Amino acid sequence: MLSPTRARATLLAAGASVAALLLGSLAATPSQAADQESCRPDGLYETPGVSVPYCSVYDSEGREKMGADHPRRVIGYFTNWRTGKDGKPAYLASDIPWDKVTHLNYAFAHVDGANKLSVGTDGPENASTGMTWPGVAGAEMDPDLPYKGHFNLLNKFKKQYPNVKTMVSVGGWAETGGYFDDSGERVDSGGFYSMATNADGSVNQAGIDTFADSAVAFIQKYGFNGVDIDYEYPTTMKDAGNPLDWTLSNARRAGLVKGYAALMKTLREKLDRASAADGTHYLLSVAAPSSGYLLRGMETFQVQKYLDYVNIMSYDLHGAWNEYVGPNAALFDDGKDAELAQASVYSTSQYGGTGYLNTDWAYHYFRGSMPSGRINIGLPYYTRGFKNVQGGTNGLWGKAASTDCPAGAGLTKCGDGAVGIDNLWHDEDTAGKESPAGSNPMWHAKNLEKGIVGDYVTDYGFPADTKLTGTYVRNYDSTLVAPWLWNAEKKVFLSTEDEQSVQAKADYVADKGIGGTMIWELAGDYGWDAAKGQYEPGSTLTSTMYDTFKNAAPYGATRSTIDLPTRALDIDVSFGQFPLGDSNYPISPKLTITNNTKTALPGGTEFQFDYSTSAPANAKDQSGFGTTIVRSDHTAANNIGGLKGDYNRVSLKLPSWQSLEPGASVQVDFVYYLPTSTPSNWTVTFGGTSYALAADLARGTTLVEPDTGSTPTPDPSGSTGPSPDPSGGACTAAEWNASAEYGTGTTVSHGSHQWKAKWWTKGETPGSTGEWGVWQDLGAC
Repeated sequence: MLSPTRARATLLAAGASVAALLLGSLAATPSQAADQESCRPDGLYETPGVSVPYCSVYDSEGREKMGADHPRRVIGYFTNWRTGKDGKPAYLASDIPWDKVTHLNYAFAHVDGANKLSVGTDGPENASTGMTWPGVAGAEMDPDLPYKGHFNLLNKFKKQYPNVKTMVSVGGWAETGGYFDDSGERVDSGGFYSMATNADGSVNQAGIDTFADSAVAFIQKYGFNGVDIDYEYPTTMKDAGNPLDWTLSNARRAGLVKGYAALMKTLREKLDRASAADGTHYLLSVAAPSSGYLLRGMETFQVQKYLDYVNIMSYDLHGAWNEYVGPNAALFDDGKDAELAQASVYSTSQYGGTGYLNTDWAYHYFRGSMPSGRINIGLPYYTRGFKNVQGGTNGLWGKAASTDCPAGAGLTKCGDGAVGIDNLWHDEDTAGKESPAGSNPMWHAKNLEKGIVGDYVTDYGFPADTKLTGTYVRNYDSTLVAPWLWNAEKKVFLSTEDEQSVQAKADYVADKGIGGTMIWELAGDYGWDAAKGQYEPGSTLTSTMYDTFKNAAPYGATRSTIDLPTRALDIDVSFGQFPLGDSNYPISPKLTITNNTKTALPGGTEFQFDYSTSAPANAKDQSGFGTTIVRSDHTAANNIGGLKGDYNRVSLKLPSWQSLEPGASVQVDFVYYLPTSTPSNWTVTFGGTSYALAADLARGTTLVEPDTGSTPTPDPSGSTGPSPDPSGGACTAAEWNASAEYGTGTTVSHGSHQWKAKWWTKGETPGSTGEWGVWQDLGAC
């Protein structure tokens, strides 16, 4: 979804260290190192054996330090292709509202054919490192830096605005599976897909290590504060992402999530080691999808723990890849989304009436595993639109005529996208023709709204005497928080953003304790040029966010909404073995619980955890663990106007007759119906004492061994589980073997118990399959 406009397929959803020069010597002393944990954000993974200097970036509450007037993030994507060299308006570092933003994501670097982070060959035509803009005010090069281009200007302005951090963003729609070479042609190198995942679906650790090492060297050389990964998309859903990548990506689908996790873990660890050496914490973020369809194939988004924060691409929720006319980036659902209605989302009880094509749903998805302050919602400074729209309310929730898709779109039928003057920032398809999509910078949309033909239209190939047909009337839906333009004569619908919608979204961020906003892209913002009588690139929308955030309370730094125990046990919990792609409905992974303590967990041990209200409160298990929802923060029959709370809290228990020995694991067949990120805020209770789990990475917990000498709490349900088979006794049966096959009635020994197979089995550990699983416990022996 984040991509160079010149190539975006819109119809689908090293040298001297400048970092050291800019940041100075900040190496932590031993006493300072001991205090770094107090600044670590809640839930953030720390590389073992490395004292990460968190306090260089975070305060003692784990909140990012961004300046007194920036308690919330305003992250702007700054692109490398609006250089002005093509005759179109330039947008350079000197055009950025530096006092209004907190972070800048430079788009894009890519993964080259050698699996290294690159922006191409150095030279005077390289916009990143070699280009200059003689005579352009504010674009004068800093002579103290050993390179030119955008990187020179970014670092020049960072000296004036030292609280602003810069990130190099890698990938994007057009450069996830390939990259643009020095001539501007796309090279189908494999990009993230082959760098992180081998052809057989296994993790390509060698490629990952090469990339991560190059990323560290790159940010040190060019003075960046971290790395932003825009991998579109590591999902098991077939035909996701750029159609140009499908030959590579579809063949690797089964291994993409594992490769993504390995990539992010490796990046986090190498950045942490570099942080310790350089005395400043380097950031790691991702651009994450907001689509429930894509997220369904990303398991539980296990990479969240490696990220300083996540930027949600909460836009491109409707567009001309199909005929359903709706807003680009609605904040809330209104229960009328035509695309969701067609898919029976509102009428299928298992979905809980939950509409999932909106920002609020996407925010709550990530809130399940992260504090609100480590989440940023995305805002588009561009439009999407349709023509030949029939029905709906001034086009909203109507239908565009079905038409052939542009070349290279990978689809056979698309919606009729807006073209011409209604598609100023248009892309070209693979045949070099305009891709109908209604893609415009917001400053052009404002001119359309006011009936103005800007003098810039000649730069985009339109004659100077261009006249507008019909009137573009602004509409606004306060439930959706979505404005749009409707041209009744042309039957054109353009989804927009303006001060009213951005103000509402900024208020939402402030009220929810959310970390901030991410903008794609800064060059689309607008300002009024009174001398010319037209809208031009400006900072109106960004200023709206800044003005709202500057007096906001600090963002939410704690993940849990309840008091958790401060003592934590080494018990691992993980969701895995997800069915792939379209087979993953309902979502049915296996929850594996592994006891790494030195004490057996007795039967009746209770586990509780939170999962996000992005999934309805109807999760269950099929393994006899009695999964129940003990609290839901959202109890309405739908999410019109937004989800009312963050969490569903779950309780499940080891069957009263089943203990979990040290080193042993148990599996639970789990089922839920809409995506949720990694469940969090775990507790385990037995012997009258509750503990947190160390794997949850919560701030302020201490790893301990369980208390001894206490009596297990009886199962309050009174259940005693199945009675041991009377044939049980001494462990005379052969020891269970993971590689052996066992037929019905076969008896084995394992964990000082004897077990009988109820049916044929192989590789299923006795004691791990639950009361209704294959192994019947015959009792201790």
